[in-house]
Amino acid sequence: MTDGTSANAPTLEMVAAAAGVSRSTVSRVINSSPKVTVEAVAAVEAAIEQLGYVPNRAARILAGRRTFSIALVIPENTAKFFADPYFATVIQGVAMHLSNTEYTLTLLIAAENDAEKTRRYLQAGNVDGAIILSHHSDDRSYVALAHSTPVVFGGRPMSAEGPNAYYVDVDNVDAAREITGRLIAAGRTRIATIAGPQNMAAGLDRLEGWRNAMTDAGRDASLVEIGDFTPASGAEAMRRLLERASDVDGVFVASAQMASGAMTVLRDRGIRVPGDVGIVTFDNDYFAESSQPPLTTIEQPTIEVGRRMAAVLLRLIDGDDVPTVTMMPTEVIDRHSA
Repeated sequence: MTDGTSANAPTLEMVAAAAGVSRSTVSRVINSSPKVTVEAVAAVEAAIEQLGYVPNRAARILAGRRTFSIALVIPENTAKFFADPYFATVIQGVAMHLSNTEYTLTLLIAAENDAEKTRRYLQAGNVDGAIILSHHSDDRSYVALAHSTPVVFGGRPMSAEGPNAYYVDVDNVDAAREITGRLIAAGRTRIATIAGPQNMAAGLDRLEGWRNAMTDAGRDASLVEIGDFTPASGAEAMRRLLERASDVDGVFVASAQMASGAMTVLRDRGIRVPGDVGIVTFDNDYFAESSQPPLTTIEQPTIEVGRRMAAVLLRLIDGDDVPTVTMMPTEVIDRHSA
């Protein structure tokens, strides 16, 4: 009998097909939910036996022993985790939601050299489900994990299986298009962008939104530099932009951390914001608020995003039908830096 962790192991979808029921019905049976008929339970149990689908976690739950533990996985290094206020507010939202339940939260900072250890921990039945934040295109195994463990992603997964994964996100494309429109409406004519990492959905989508705004306005969309959402990368990208186009008069920066780095370069060179260059960004955090001047930005409801991810995950654990995609609203905070 398989433990559900090998590449060729049976999946929930295969069990559902063999039993002639939905994936959610299989999940309910595995989780001992009362919301299934006796006939459905019999069909699912027969399919599980036929296919040999009994991952470690399922075996524990079928035996009536939930862990009542949720893992929150950050596939980043520790320094980046502690420097980014986004993580703190999302975790706050997750913890606030779980505080009203019997579940406890386990935080796993899965740096590159610890990623495999983290996946083994999750697959071994130590938790009832996982929330994955800040995932990258090479984190395919976290999407594959969803075949045997309830998983919710913070942001759209990028792997080939991503469209079938559960995630909570904002419309990064539309938000970036809208905030770039503030620069265009202000009469900026040479508008660049400092985009985020191109192995992350947020980096790709915010770049796409900037390009859409520029193309719709008939503007040149070639002034692109890439950062990694840190202040240092924003500063380096700003230097490269100024070397390429000394006449740049507007920049959409894909994160407030990168914007703060870009602002230091402009200030050191005597370039005024917004007098000479308009700046708009993403995230209404300390970096956007404390810049001089404070920056016009996109605010995403990070605490509520955390709450919603936790809520979706608990419903998945209970075997409920849940929409695959949950989109949260954004808001423009106008501080006149455009």
